[in-house]
Amino acid sequence: MSHVPEPAGAAHPTDPAVPDLRLVDWAPLPQVSVPATRVPRAAVPAVDVHNHLGRWLTTDWCAPDVAALLGMMNDAGIETVVNLDGLWGEELEANLDRYDRAHPGRFLTFCQVDWTLLRRSSGPREIQEQLRDSAARGARGLKVWKNVGLTVVGPDGELVLPDDQRVIDVLALAGDLGLPALVHVADPRAFFDPLDAHNERFDELAGQPDWSFADRDRYPSFDRLLDAFEALLVATPGTRYIGAHVGCVAEDLDRVERLLRAAPHLVVDIAGRLGELGRQPRRFRRFVENFPDRVLFGTDAFPLAREQLEVHFRFLETDDECFDYAPGEEVPPQGRWQISGAGLPTHLLPGLYAGNARRVLGLGGS
Repeated sequence: MSHVPEPAGAAHPTDPAVPDLRLVDWAPLPQVSVPATRVPRAAVPAVDVHNHLGRWLTTDWCAPDVAALLGMMNDAGIETVVNLDGLWGEELEANLDRYDRAHPGRFLTFCQVDWTLLRRSSGPREIQEQLRDSAARGARGLKVWKNVGLTVVGPDGELVLPDDQRVIDVLALAGDLGLPALVHVADPRAFFDPLDAHNERFDELAGQPDWSFADRDRYPSFDRLLDAFEALLVATPGTRYIGAHVGCVAEDLDRVERLLRAAPHLVVDIAGRLGELGRQPRRFRRFVENFPDRVLFGTDAFPLAREQLEVHFRFLETDDECFDYAPGEEVPPQGRWQISGAGLPTHLLPGLYAGNARRVLGLGGS
């Protein structure tokens, strides 16, 4: 191989003229010149089927000013927000009082159940009683989180996976009670891969190493969790399911389509996955075209901000290229990439924005 001489004056990494820049501090400004379309309001009324308004993930209410939240919803064309933070008992009552009962039709609160009760032999019965109580109080659905499969254990200390019979029984009861179940069964695939130079979420996981589930001695694999989710779906055909985060496998829409074909009672939301969907916008458009009645709008953006709503509208409604999926962030939180719009045909927007959610949630309208 011939040697190509460096140009005179070329800088080396040890040259004082070259900044000592760490990758984590690198925030390049794109130099491409592309159109930018602002979409301040959804093209049709929208239901955000995946959000957090309570105190489950924060020390105080995610929406400290409900009147301001309603004003923003009105301006942006959001008719209803699903609040996944109801938990159970008195916390559920507090959420129902603050949102559902105070503003009928604008908020729908889902309950959760205390899966840690499975540590004792009476746990399955107690959890089912808890779910019945939550339904009687007015919960509009059940949220199942990723702790089922990753941290919840039974009396023997073994992990309880989503296809465990005790979980199946609870989800079947949800169907009997008329409660749709929104299930978050796994985090992004990269969270289950080694934290090395090939991991596309290295920035994020290096900052939050406890989010990594790569330890196979401690956690199941990503594929094992997805297989368990599919087994749960097949075992409970009487329950309506919302697969959170595009069924938790937004990186592989072929697999999502297989899930949807295997489980006619499953729909998926797009919440929290613009970073994946926006890197495959044409494939995502085909996905929605293939399953126009099975894809739901959701953001998982909390506290809900106008900028996050607008980037969702822009992704869905325009064919803009090369824009930030996390506006206002100097370094994108999930990965150092930008996204492009899917430019969905207008006839697909009413179902995705609200119609599919209304059907699953038992709301009026179409």
